[in-house]
Amino acid sequence: MTLDMVVTGIIYLVAIFVLFIIGKFVYDKTNPRFNLKYELVEKDNFAMALAVVGYYFGLVMALGGVLLGDSSGWINDLIDIFMYGLLAIVLLNISVFINDKVILYKFDNIKEIIDDKNPGTGIVEAGNHIANGLILYGALSGEGGIVTALAFWFLGQIVLVLITWIYNLMTPYDLHKEIEKDNTAVGIAFSGALIAIGNIIRIGIAGDFISWQENLTTFALFVVFGVVLMPILRLATDKILLPGRKLTDELVNQEKANLGAGAIEAFSYIAASFMLGWVV
Repeated sequence: MTLDMVVTGIIYLVAIFVLFIIGKFVYDKTNPRFNLKYELVEKDNFAMALAVVGYYFGLVMALGGVLLGDSSGWINDLIDIFMYGLLAIVLLNISVFINDKVILYKFDNIKEIIDDKNPGTGIVEAGNHIANGLILYGALSGEGGIVTALAFWFLGQIVLVLITWIYNLMTPYDLHKEIEKDNTAVGIAFSGALIAIGNIIRIGIAGDFISWQENLTTFALFVVFGVVLMPILRLATDKILLPGRKLTDELVNQEKANLGAGAIEAFSYIAASFMLGWVV
């Protein structure tokens, strides 16, 4: 590693840090219904902390995608970093609105997190942020452009909404009802599904843009594989990772929901998504 490489790396790191601060500012300003500092410090709101940490992690992942690719000189690189970094911040914050109005549409997410301090809602918000960060990581990596990035981000939103519908169908309980009841275990499990699908989408869209036909075909194949894999993984979790117990019983059919069971289900989805990327 040469001195020039170290200096250039520091410049890029400072640029990403500046973008992270901008991303935090935008998140604060686009959520005027709560005071982040008050919720975290004065109210010790764990649900809010989960949602915010998920947003920050998603933001880091999205900005990581901006850094990928060959260098064209540090000045041109900085222009690209700020141009695509600001785009990532805008899209990530739009995804917050989509989560609130389309994915968890049966109740007021802000009320659940701020008034009820519902960690189940907070962890789903976090999972959605991380999933979108992964999608943006893939959409912004490689040689492409703003149009392709926007297209694959938008397709990713459609898939996340579709996965929510499929997940609700494959579970014998009402996802929204359980999360609204402060069932954190169900929130953890569903959050894992969102992150896993986001990671699968990232794998399917990462790299250079070749053609709409080829890139969309690859995207579709990965999404179909992920959709087919999800119920299989839930069954495997039931039979292998939780032998002698019914996953649904542990999550919803007992007085206190089993957080460990939710974490194991979430792990099975996320782990499988990474394994898929390693073998394909």
